[in-house]
Amino acid sequence: MNNQIWIMTSAFDQLSLEEVISKAHLVGVQGLDLCVFRKDGTRDDFVATHLDYDNFSQETASRLIDQFNTAQLRLSLGAFDNLIGGNESQRVHNQNHLLKLIRMAHLLGGDENDVTVGTFVGYNHELGIQEHGFEKNLEEYQRIFTPIIKYAEDLGVTVLYENCPMEGWRSSGYSTTFNNLTGVLAARKIMYELVPSKAHGEIYDPSHDIWQQTDPIEVIRHTDMNRLKRIHVKSTRNISDPYWGNMYPMQKVKKEWAESAGIPSSTNDWDRHHYEATLPGFGLGDSMDWRSFVDVLKNRGFKGPFEIENEAKLSKQTGNLGAIIQGCKATVQNLAPLLWALGDDGYQFPASAMTPLIQTNRKDISVVTMKDLS
Repeated sequence: MNNQIWIMTSAFDQLSLEEVISKAHLVGVQGLDLCVFRKDGTRDDFVATHLDYDNFSQETASRLIDQFNTAQLRLSLGAFDNLIGGNESQRVHNQNHLLKLIRMAHLLGGDENDVTVGTFVGYNHELGIQEHGFEKNLEEYQRIFTPIIKYAEDLGVTVLYENCPMEGWRSSGYSTTFNNLTGVLAARKIMYELVPSKAHGEIYDPSHDIWQQTDPIEVIRHTDMNRLKRIHVKSTRNISDPYWGNMYPMQKVKKEWAESAGIPSSTNDWDRHHYEATLPGFGLGDSMDWRSFVDVLKNRGFKGPFEIENEAKLSKQTGNLGAIIQGCKATVQNLAPLLWALGDDGYQFPASAMTPLIQTNRKDISVVTMKDLS
């Protein structure tokens, strides 16, 4: 199969880019999905900013390509925020930031170098609470993303949506956990009809479907493989809950009620479901059959990278750099026999399959905003 294994750099938010590259060599991966979140954004969970997006030029892109070729690593970019809902001013900032990343990816070679831009779409709950609210969110997506995807297409860049429902983006006093339109395959399929372009596709993270009692293998069987460009490697250990059930979020109720009744209740906005974020092969079992999952991807011809998104309770959530690196190493070792051929030194990614990034030397272009595209 010979798919590359990468790391999403949110795992190393406390390190510089040079330090992250060093850790990538230590772990033994072939690429980095560089997180480039807004420094003035509203998110504070699993975010990082490893490139200066306000001072990125053609010369910057050329130096970065040289740096990654020297390190024998590939790269992509990403920032994951709400682009169609939430605070209106923040929403516009997020949209304009995505346009900056598309420009950066273009200067880095875009589709020629498989430098994609990862994002969320988000969800607009003001529309969502209305009758036909899901349809109205799809229409809002079409309105906002039609010019964004046209801009990306014109620059030869592919935008990728991740399927996390972002269950903690609203207060746990709300019953819904659906805060990102791309959280279900049905929405993603409709989105490609509403914005008919080849310049957008998917990053699929199986863990988000596992805790929703959805089989990732069946999702892949029904996925348009021309759209699937990345796999996020993160898993879930589902914990059976006799009180709230696993299909619905654990609700926020008065503390004294929960204590009197002897039941658990939500203590924070992310404390919504009974599951634990894990990494394959690190510290405990999980609720997913990775061999069967990789087999269906192999059978359907998936060639893209597997990106380790380390949010594991026993790894990233400890805050301990050693445990973070251990989790990434364990994940590489767990995936190696599923992805790579057996050789004299065990299961290794073949060095001959590593191709350098192309120096496209593209002409610099100005930063644009949504206002410019309207």
